Amino acid sequence: MERSAAFFLCFLAAIAVSSRALDLVNEDVKRTVDLSSHLAKVTAEITISNPGPGAVHSFLLALESELSSHLAYLGVKGEDEEDGTLQVQETNVKGKSGLQYTVHFGSSLAPGAKTKVIVETVFTHVLQPYPTQITQAEKQFVTFEGNHYFFSPYPTKSQTTRVKLASKNVETYTKLGNPTRSEELIEYGPFKDIAPWSQDPLKVHYENNSPFLTITSMTRLIEVSHWGNIAVEETVDLKHTGAYLKGPFSRYDYQRQPDSGISSVKSFKTILPAAAQDVYYRDEIGNISTSHLLILDDSVEMEIRPRFPLFGGWKTHYLIGYNLPSYEYLYNLGDQYALKMRLIDHVFDDQVVDSLTVKIILPEGAKNIHLDNPYDINRAPDELHYTYLDTFGRAVIVAHKNNLVEQHIQDIVVHYSFNNILMLQEPLLVVAAFYILFFTVILYVRLDFSITKDPAAEAKMKAACITEQILTLVNKRLGLYRHFDEAVNKYKLSRDISSLNSGKKTLETEHKNLTNEIASLQSKLKAEGSDLCDKVAEIQKLDTQVKEIVLKCSSEAERLVSGKLKKESYIENEKQHSNRRQELVNKIDNILVGL
Repeated sequence: MERSAAFFLCFLAAIAVSSRALDLVNEDVKRTVDLSSHLAKVTAEITISNPGPGAVHSFLLALESELSSHLAYLGVKGEDEEDGTLQVQETNVKGKSGLQYTVHFGSSLAPGAKTKVIVETVFTHVLQPYPTQITQAEKQFVTFEGNHYFFSPYPTKSQTTRVKLASKNVETYTKLGNPTRSEELIEYGPFKDIAPWSQDPLKVHYENNSPFLTITSMTRLIEVSHWGNIAVEETVDLKHTGAYLKGPFSRYDYQRQPDSGISSVKSFKTILPAAAQDVYYRDEIGNISTSHLLILDDSVEMEIRPRFPLFGGWKTHYLIGYNLPSYEYLYNLGDQYALKMRLIDHVFDDQVVDSLTVKIILPEGAKNIHLDNPYDINRAPDELHYTYLDTFGRAVIVAHKNNLVEQHIQDIVVHYSFNNILMLQEPLLVVAAFYILFFTVILYVRLDFSITKDPAAEAKMKAACITEQILTLVNKRLGLYRHFDEAVNKYKLSRDISSLNSGKKTLETEHKNLTNEIASLQSKLKAEGSDLCDKVAEIQKLDTQVKEIVLKCSSEAERLVSGKLKKESYIENEKQHSNRRQELVNKIDNILVGL
């Protein structure tokens, strides 16, 4: 019984508040209907007064049923609020068609008080081409049908309506209250003492050649990686929703006459984030090279130019993608992460998106996912996405939204938890894959799959192994000569005979050891019956001559230092010895190449 009584009291209180809200009065309404693009943007500045006996916490907004199905955006701002935005909630007024909304004041409106609010609405697909088909040489005319009065559940004491057109070429317009017209503007009113729910048809037929571009379908894919990158890819189906092209299309006239196809669309500008990089733009055929990219301080401006101009009824399909650094959009505190990105970006001015699908691919292992939405979206069941090195799949958030305009370019925040130890999963998988590969190769090369052994093949493999050892030893022996050359050069500068003798002794000892090792390997080659044995013998002979030249140069250096040999003679002899030595070394190298 107590709960029933409490509910009844709350119900009576709600009725009382609602009834007080219906006692409000629109003191003054200044309405602007902007029809300069293919959208209808209606802004109303409303001064609301409360003549009733009690305070009011909210007021009602209403939209005509003819326009309510085309509403894309509704925003209300109050002059007394800190951030200006007021909370709007859809409601229902009994016996009235169209849409009604309850707007809550930030602070209650006292009896006898006034306040000013600004209501902004954007409608799509309300401008109808008339005629519906035009030739390439004709201009485009459209009609708009609305209401002369501000549609409201409250009485309005004074109201003016200003209609802003795309051009001054107007065919017809309604003339309620003797409106004044100046270039692209038509001003109605002021109208006095307008009853609640008043309607009077407003119709304008005028020239409008602005781009009637509509994105019929768009899929935005955002792939998040904790390795520092966010990949964004947008697939767009675009249509010109203006008057259909009647008759043939002449490329010659289109390029020669500036007003030919004036309502068509050659290109448009897409605004990408300032950090966008690796941008690509292509369609079914491939990359579209006519696009241009301009990097600005706060954004990246991309000119999208389809392969052909778009006339009324014509369509195109393209794909655009880019990469973003994750540190600008991904925040974390321990295992808690938050991705803050726009649900949709700026595709073109006065954009209209009939259908948007956003897919956000989170890293594998993301859990406890929830979204903070700037406005209502339809969230579909999460999906799984598999890519390289994935084991159980990545969570994919799928969201849908219809009828979007520029005002919907707002941030969405995705919260999720992620165990950082999972960052090691992919590197460990790569290591394991390479380990298995190398282990398999090792096993393969070490296993003998032949039925019978091949002695010739084994002998050839042994000879190849011995030859590799000989190559190493010969190169090492030639290196001894270079070290001894350095010792001789130091002797000529320092005149220290002890260092020269020490270098000569080292040369003799190591040279003898290396020569013996090579001779031993030569004997093994001979035992294997390899014809490379003769080449090794030739190398040994040539090396003996190289050693003689090196020692002779050392002796002449001693004679030079002791004064027994003139410098001119030494230089001449050194030149001859160097040429002969290089000739011998080249012969050795040629033989080594043939081994």
